[in-house]
Amino acid sequence: MGILMEIEENIIKGKFKETEGLIKTALDQGKSPNEIIEKGLSKGMAEVGRRFKCDEYYLPEVMVSARAMHTALGVLKPLFTEQTNKETIGTFLIGTVEGDLHDIGKNIVSMIMEASGFRVIDLGIDIKPAVFVEEIKKNSPDLVGLSALLSTTMPMMKDTVEAIENAGLRDGIKLLVGGAPVDKAWADSIGADAYGEDALECVEKSKAFLGVS
Repeated sequence: MGILMEIEENIIKGKFKETEGLIKTALDQGKSPNEIIEKGLSKGMAEVGRRFKCDEYYLPEVMVSARAMHTALGVLKPLFTEQTNKETIGTFLIGTVEGDLHDIGKNIVSMIMEASGFRVIDLGIDIKPAVFVEEIKKNSPDLVGLSALLSTTMPMMKDTVEAIENAGLRDGIKLLVGGAPVDKAWADSIGADAYGEDALECVEKSKAFLGVS
């Protein structure tokens, strides 16, 4: 089994104690941080997400896998920071929508976006539409991310988009949505600019919106 597959399995099984050693081994073998994230960590979290959707995993399993993911990102983040300029690419404001108390995916996106050169404003969880509007006015972000883990809170994404539109702020920002129950069709239906399947895709689409590579 290759090191990237070991990392993927480590995330799926939530063996967070072994995570740091595996990441360092991958780096010693010449794997880049992007490669480790894309072919190891993200694949593992994608499988965790699939199992969660299918009721094969429940929140405790997801949280253990997320702990392993955070450990891995903690090792990789300084390497990303070394590769980025001191000037930020743009400002990214993100929060989990009202009624949803989950922040695993949001935290991963925040860390990867920050490590990729964005200024990140993380509002936290259970954020009302009015708070998104207030913070957009205050911080003038280039991009706004809406996160939801529960299907029952997905409608709040639509309410938040509408609140941003009603405040006259929609034209000045790009809206990205993501989370386990979300897909591109949902993003299109509520008027979001993009759906991010994972953190790396969020970075890729955000850079494309801002015209940077």
